Amino acid sequence: MTPDPADAAASAPLRVILVDDENLIRSALATMLSLEDDLDVRGEAATVTDGVRLARSAQPDVAVLDLQLPDGDGLELAARIAEVSPATRCLLVTSHSRPGYLKRALAQGVLGFLPKTTSADQLARAVRSVASGRRAIDPELAAETISSGDSPLTPRESDVLEYAADGAAIEQIARRAHLAEGTVRNYLSSAQAKLQAANRHEAVALARRQGWI
Repeated sequence: MTPDPADAAASAPLRVILVDDENLIRSALATMLSLEDDLDVRGEAATVTDGVRLARSAQPDVAVLDLQLPDGDGLELAARIAEVSPATRCLLVTSHSRPGYLKRALAQGVLGFLPKTTSADQLARAVRSVASGRRAIDPELAAETISSGDSPLTPRESDVLEYAADGAAIEQIARRAHLAEGTVRNYLSSAQAKLQAANRHEAVALARRQGWI
């Protein structure tokens, strides 16, 4: 009896790629997902550029992406993956779980958005959900997003404010955000103006109160 191609396709493991510039975290995620019989990790990358190249060659079912990457962000990468591998669905796993990012991700068609505190079991379930076309969104972040208004801040302005939240000096913020000190000052100034804050500390407090950082 000739096997039904549809049955073979249904039983084939889901092809997954990982893009995260934190090597330890990326390797841990790859190891966790590889333990699942129905998931096949086809490759890893650390940048937007390499992630696009990997997606083009692997044509994965699901791309698990970090939000912050050295040469861009996960949303930009998701858009570029859609061009080179249209069937691939994207899942963002990030330490930057903010309503503003989630709103942008959903508007862009990203199906999954989870914090890096997600368990291995939750991540595997999310990969399967996203592969089948269902959303996998952290419930706490979803609730915050519903209750928060639209942020006037750009993603980079939000990042810089978050890095400034503990009173860090400009040079420390620049190192954390992988930006030039002048660029950090510009982002802080812009964020303060948009929030009508007297200083960056007040800007941080206002943004936090609204759930934007």
